[in-house]
Amino acid sequence: MLRLLIGLSLPLAGIAAADVQARTLTARIERVHTAVAQLDGVTVRLSWPEGAGQGDLQLHAARVEAPELGYRYRDLNWRCPLRRDGRGGWACAGELRSGRGPALHLALDLGVASTDARLSRGDSVLTLRRDAASPDLTRIDLSRVPLAWTQALLAQAWPEGRIKAGTLDGRLDIAAPERGPLRIAGPLRLAGGAFDTPDGSVAAERLGAHLNLDSAIGAGQRFAIDGGLQGGELLFGNAYLALQQRPVELRVEAERGAGESGWRLPQWRWRDGRLLQAEGSAALGADAGLAALDLQLRSEDLAPVRDAYLSGFLALAGLSQLELGGVAQARLRLRDGELQQAQARLGAVRMNDPQGRFRFEGLDGELRYSDADPVDSELAWSGGALYGLEFGPTRLPFSSDHGELRLRRAIGFPMLGGQVGIDGLRLRPPAGGRGLDLRFGLTLDRLDIGRLAKALDGPAFTGELSGRLPQAHYADDRLELDGGLSMQLFGGTVAVSSLAMERPFGVAPTLSSDLALENLDLESLTGVFGFGSITGRLFGRIDRLRLVDWQPVAFDAELHTRKTPGVRQRISQRAVQDLSSVGDSSFVGSLQDRLIGFFDDFGYARIGISCRLAEEVCHMGGLGPAKNSGFLIVQGAGLPHLDVVGYNRRVDWPTLLERLEAVSKGELKPVVQ
Repeated sequence: MLRLLIGLSLPLAGIAAADVQARTLTARIERVHTAVAQLDGVTVRLSWPEGAGQGDLQLHAARVEAPELGYRYRDLNWRCPLRRDGRGGWACAGELRSGRGPALHLALDLGVASTDARLSRGDSVLTLRRDAASPDLTRIDLSRVPLAWTQALLAQAWPEGRIKAGTLDGRLDIAAPERGPLRIAGPLRLAGGAFDTPDGSVAAERLGAHLNLDSAIGAGQRFAIDGGLQGGELLFGNAYLALQQRPVELRVEAERGAGESGWRLPQWRWRDGRLLQAEGSAALGADAGLAALDLQLRSEDLAPVRDAYLSGFLALAGLSQLELGGVAQARLRLRDGELQQAQARLGAVRMNDPQGRFRFEGLDGELRYSDADPVDSELAWSGGALYGLEFGPTRLPFSSDHGELRLRRAIGFPMLGGQVGIDGLRLRPPAGGRGLDLRFGLTLDRLDIGRLAKALDGPAFTGELSGRLPQAHYADDRLELDGGLSMQLFGGTVAVSSLAMERPFGVAPTLSSDLALENLDLESLTGVFGFGSITGRLFGRIDRLRLVDWQPVAFDAELHTRKTPGVRQRISQRAVQDLSSVGDSSFVGSLQDRLIGFFDDFGYARIGISCRLAEEVCHMGGLGPAKNSGFLIVQGAGLPHLDVVGYNRRVDWPTLLERLEAVSKGELKPVVQ
């Protein structure tokens, strides 16, 4: 309501100059125009009984508009007792209403050389003063004024903004020269500020601030805000800022020309102690999207930056608990929403994912990116881990031009007693509607599978892992790997192909692959799993394997033995019993089940088992059909002759895993029928 006060004094001054001895005086004014507001359809009525010390004043305006400030009112009414102030002026105080809105109290003093007004509701008070000597200048003092009273003014600069809470204290000087823009300037204090947008992309809660405002509103608009914030929470898209009670120095300059829908920010600055110092310039489009940005950042302590500034971005990547440390500074330039240049300097930076997906120690050096002329840089780390697999130090020499970041040469680093090599790395940041695109080649040379198994808390396998992936491609949160890996395991080979990962560092990462098993030593394999003893050579495949959060959810597996010259094929009684316990099998054979306990092991001709896992059910199969709708798992040979037959073709996968774990610990008792 503050913008109405300037316009009210003119019609009242004319009435006050009239003969107050008249019983009733009415004035109808088609339009009252001031530098700030315009009143249309004004009616002023004064009733002053003869000989009375005061009269009854009523003012009605059909329409009040202050277009430069964004305020418009209909059906404005004010009624008050008019009296002389004893100094040659007049005073009137009463209730002010606009339409059906809540009432305010307006007190107006029309002095000989000045006009004073006081607008209030409860403990919210706005006072105004104008001097005849400077008619173009109006001073407004605010005390606990609701921030919502400035909604229309905010809408002039930010139509989507909606004020929800907060109070203002301070002083504003409004200069309204006949020629020139409207100027509003002065200090303000904000307490408990809250605002948002209809889509929730921008919001603030419990915001405190002490600011100096300097603005010009006319054909174009210019705002400068200088001061500081004191506590609160801010949300800008995915950026969530938790200021808590930290004081933050702030300066923002914004301007736009006549007819322009976007804003230019020629200068802005943010100082949050040692946590973050930022400055630069920017341009916003008509949709408030970022059209251009020049930004410089520095943090002298990255540890608290996660909770203060990065939690929104990290949560989207599934890294909300990422631990940070060290010193970092960065510069970047964006145009039309696309990255043109970027530079980062790191000093003893540490990144650790508490979920064990990755860790980097001692990140030092510089990383530079260019979408035009070539630039070189080099980054190094002292060590780290990937899914619990420790790796050693290395240096990464980069070059960049035309929107691509590349390794200048192949690099290698020690890992699991062997060597990991990376070559052909090429990275393109999001641009032109495309997301991040990363490509690289990967070489693994003689990695110790024993260390790998221990790091993954798996069975005590032994062997070596080697292989070459000519190209790994990461895009749209999916990692695809061409080529394959080969593991020398249990005297044979496990070949891994068709590798792909979704959300590798996000929530519920998914891995898919095909595995081929060739000539594995069954005695070593069953010994590791504590599954009795079986001698022979194992072959097979595990196709369309799919792990979600590293747990199998689907695969199509078939495993079988193959007779190999010089290799005995025997199965121990313990292994037979474990097979029975896990797979709901029973025994049939020429010696009958009552004689099984007299033998330690048995010869076999073939072993074969298959499982197709889908929707937590394992669809079982074996070497072929058997009597009574069963399927043959072990085909006996020689004397004593023993066949193992399965009858349950649908096995609950969680139950099967529980039985396998119990067998490996020796917790399932043999059942011999």
